Order: sequence, then structure tokens, then C-alpha cells
Amino acid sequence: MWFRKIWNVDGGNIVGCSRLMRRYTSASSRRVLDMAARDGELRVFIVSGEVSGDTIGSRLMASLKKLSPVPVRFSGVGGTMMSNQGLKSVFPMEDIAVMGLLELLPHLNKLRLKLQETLEAALLFQPHVVVTVDSKGFSFRLLKQLRARYNQKSFEIPVHFHYVAPSFWAWKGGEARLRGLAGFVDHILCILPNEEEVCRSNGLVATFVGHPILEDVWELNLDTLPHEWKIEGNSENFRRNHAIPAGAPIISLLPGSRLQEVTRMLSLFANTIELLKVSFPELVPVIHVATNQHVKDYVTRFTNKWPVPAILIPGGSLHQKYDAFSASSVALCASGTVALELQLARLPCVVAYRAHFLTEWIIRYKAKISYISLPNILLDSAIIPEALFQACTPAKLASLTLIHHRKLIHDDGLREKQIVAAEKVTRLLCASPGNLDNLEEPHQRWRFPHYTPSMIAASAILCHLKPY
Repeated sequence: MWFRKIWNVDGGNIVGCSRLMRRYTSASSRRVLDMAARDGELRVFIVSGEVSGDTIGSRLMASLKKLSPVPVRFSGVGGTMMSNQGLKSVFPMEDIAVMGLLELLPHLNKLRLKLQETLEAALLFQPHVVVTVDSKGFSFRLLKQLRARYNQKSFEIPVHFHYVAPSFWAWKGGEARLRGLAGFVDHILCILPNEEEVCRSNGLVATFVGHPILEDVWELNLDTLPHEWKIEGNSENFRRNHAIPAGAPIISLLPGSRLQEVTRMLSLFANTIELLKVSFPELVPVIHVATNQHVKDYVTRFTNKWPVPAILIPGGSLHQKYDAFSASSVALCASGTVALELQLARLPCVVAYRAHFLTEWIIRYKAKISYISLPNILLDSAIIPEALFQACTPAKLASLTLIHHRKLIHDDGLREKQIVAAEKVTRLLCASPGNLDNLEEPHQRWRFPHYTPSMIAASAILCHLKPY
């Protein structure tokens, strides 16, 4: 409890975090912790609308409980992981787990009702802090309307944090739209390099905390330096537990976390597997199922009709996931955070993306980046093969998978290139030493895992200075 040691509860002073506070301090400001100490508890209203955000939110909640010198009480919207940390969700997270642009249209009325329900719950809870995690469409509407309601009622306004900066770097005009967030977002917690600098240049308080995916290493209790972060599961255990013969090749399938995405991608992956079975008759598909109840139900029904037996790996179990990755020869995945997980596991993969044809057209017109997977974007290089839009067909996916797999087997140079690229990506995802210095005193030297992204994010929240 290093934070408890540097927080003088009786005196109401923070001894640590001084460098962070100096970044934001003014003569007429007070800390989040001052408000919490006054009320004898820290009230945090936290909202996540998807599986990856549920994981991020749960880790942040755990870190806030570890670091806060006063009890922390939570309310908001989240999934299974956040519930495990003490959240009683206002409604099931799956109710707002919708992706895409045109895909939103059939759900607009339901989303408006859920937004209003969330707004009223937040007002009733009277939080010191509101944290929204990703899901920018729902999150920013909530924060904007919440700020307006508090201003109308002349109540004490909570501090608004948004965890995971919007991907302004991906869209034409995206940076210019950042300036509009300053009216209702008080602090952005960034997970990618260079986002903090750009947010600050557009009038936003921001902190680069590192990418949450790196916390998988901590949760698996792996003792390794950040620049060497790599996760090796137990492939032998996985094969033994699932009675897979030693010579049978395994392919991991990761169709996404939201129902719309999974219904589209799983059908593509199923047809791809049928094509791959021609070259690999003993191929064993392993499907990683997100902790979204609608997705679980759909995948179970879908695979019951498969001509090819598939192994289902439940979401939420890091050990099972990385054991499956270790046993696999290659992976097929929908675009998203999972590409970074596969980099940590050093598992070759092919990234696939399909959406409504109008959504795809808008992306082609508005996007200013050449790639869709984060490793490729971060390195500005096609390290991972991608099959996008109309080119994302079972034949294309099967071809890319076969070519990529065979090249890696026979080409030592390519394998080494992939390993070096994975190491570069993980280094880029770590918070810089400068940011760590901002969260500690010189005599409080942190060691792994104390500077995990969620701990840095929690510290930024607790040390945030709010104007009177």
C-alpha cells in the first residue's frame, strides 16, 4: 500500500504525487482526495460498454481500492469483471455494446433510453469522480449531458475522466474535434504513445498511463522487464486437457466481443476453416469467447451446427487463453485489442475486418491511416497480414493464413523480424519513465508491478486537482 504510506490522512496532505500535482496545480484548486476525505469515502461512477472496457474498468477499480486512503464506493455500468470488483451495474453492459456507424441506427431508441437511465443513476449517486471507459459515442454523450445537468442545478460538479482517448489519429479532422471535449472531459487517460502530447496541445489535461493489455503479464505473475514482456502459456497442458493429439495443428479464432461483430466474423471464420481443412485435415479450431452473455449464447448455438468440432475457451480466464495461444500455430482475429495480446504471446496471426458496406465506405473516405491493427499502426508497417472490407473473404483469409504460416516455418529471417516487431510494440505501449516520475517522489522507487497502467491511472485520478 505504497500510496497509503505517502498519504497523511489525519493531516489531509499528500506527501507523494507532488510532481503530478505540479503539472495541474493552481492556487484555487483542490484534489479529488480532499473531497473524498471530507466525505469519508470516494464515490466513483464508472461506465463501460464493452468487454475490453470491462477488463480495463475492473483493473482500475482494483487499483483505486488499493491506493485510496478512504473507502471507495462504486456505481455505474459494467460487466462481469467490474461486478467482481464490487460494481452493481445499473443494467447489463450488453445493452449498450453496439459497434459501427450504420449498425447503430436500429438501436438508437434503446441507447437513448439507456443513456437517460445512466444519467439519472449518476445524479442520484452524487459521485466525486465519473470515469467512462472507451465507447466514446455513449461516453461523451453521458459526460456532456451530466455536466449540463450539474450546471443547471448548481450542484458540486464531479471530476470527469475518460479512459482510452478517442482515436483522433485515425480520422481526417480528428485532432480538431479534440478541442470540443474540454467542456465536459476534465482528464483523458491515454493508452497509446503520443496521445498525451496531442491532447495537451488541444487544451485537454491528459496522462499516458500505458496500454492495459500489459497487465496480463502482471496477472499471470510473470517476472520480466517491461521491454521483454512476453507471455508463454502451457501448450502441453492445453493439449492434454482437451485430448488433442501431439501432431494436430491448432488455430485460434477470435471473432470479437460484440454480438454484431461476432455474427459477421464467425461465419467467415467457419468457412475459412473448411478451406484450411483441405490442407490440414487434423486442424483443430479453438474459439475464444468473449465475456458477453449474448455472444456466449450465439457462439454456443452456432458451433453446435458446425461440421468441424471446435473447442470453446471462455473469456475471463487468462491462463486458458494464453495456454491456447501457446498451443496454436496461427490465429485468425477480428481487428481490435486482441492483436496486441497475440503480440505478447508471439503468435502469428491474420487480422480480419468486415462491416456494413456503408460503414466500410465511410471508413475508406474518412480514415487517414493505412492499417487497421494496432501493431501495424504503431510501427507503420504491415507486420501482420490484414484482410479488410470486400477483400475479407474465406478464400483470402485461408490463403493469407497458409502463406503466413509456411513463411514463418521456413524463413528464419521473417520469424526474427516478427519477434523484433513484437518487442518494439510492447516497448511503445509502456508508459515513459517521465510519466512514472510524475507519479512518485525520488525516494519512492517503484518496481514492477506497481507502475502498471491501472495503478498509474488510479494515481492520476486521486491526484487530480479540481478548480474551486
